[in-house]
Amino acid sequence: MKWLYRAISLLAAIVFLAPVIWMLVVSIKKEGMKIITVVDWFTPPYSFAVYDEILNGTKLTNWMLNSVLVAVAVTLLTVIIAAMAGFALSKVPFRYRAFMFFFVLAGLLIPGEATIIPLYQVAKDMDLLNSYEGLVIPMLASPVAVIVLKSFFDGVPNDLLESVQIDGGGVWRIFAHIMLPLIRPALASMAILTFIGSWNNFLWPFLSITDDNLFTLPMGIPTLMSQYSEDYVKPMVVNTIASLPIMLLFIIFERQIVKGVSLSGIKG
Repeated sequence: MKWLYRAISLLAAIVFLAPVIWMLVVSIKKEGMKIITVVDWFTPPYSFAVYDEILNGTKLTNWMLNSVLVAVAVTLLTVIIAAMAGFALSKVPFRYRAFMFFFVLAGLLIPGEATIIPLYQVAKDMDLLNSYEGLVIPMLASPVAVIVLKSFFDGVPNDLLESVQIDGGGVWRIFAHIMLPLIRPALASMAILTFIGSWNNFLWPFLSITDDNLFTLPMGIPTLMSQYSEDYVKPMVVNTIASLPIMLLFIIFERQIVKGVSLSGIKG
């Protein structure tokens, strides 16, 4: 039966990789090539001239830097805030702790689209529109991250914390030196998923940004793609450049992604 599983796995891999391979091959084709059969997509000549044209003749590089900056800032701040909130809800006794947990849990029941109008109004009143702060700050609340990290904190025995307190360790020492190292897989999982979510976020940048110098990739690419409706090569070059950071992220952190997702039970 092992050969059957391997054959099915190989077939699934080919199915999923075929569009990526096609995108990469088409992106290095010359413009204006006649495509009659499927074989023509993969035959020479090849050229990287379109890459040079896109990178030097458009704002795609600037948009990519914006996406990286926003995604990194959102990821770091979200993980820090969610870790502190999850630790407090799990291990720090305070009044109305159960109520606060259900309050955070209720955030999962509200679609993000339902809060987008009040969120926009608040950002407008705080003069956050058309700024990097406006792209980052509204995206920091993550009920999923808080609940997942809280579940990991719940798995740490209270006896361990009490022994550290007896030795004179305070709350911050317990949090930073004891708890965070123990939930490293969950932190890695939340960081990677948050980064990907921020990288692909379109709705909020679309509503909050009008200056094209502040566009992120999901907002800038449709603007750029509308100029190349008659040719396949340039759109494929744009998509390849935009996809490479996420593909590299997955290749580098594949084990952490799989381990973190399997431990946290995240689906989809």
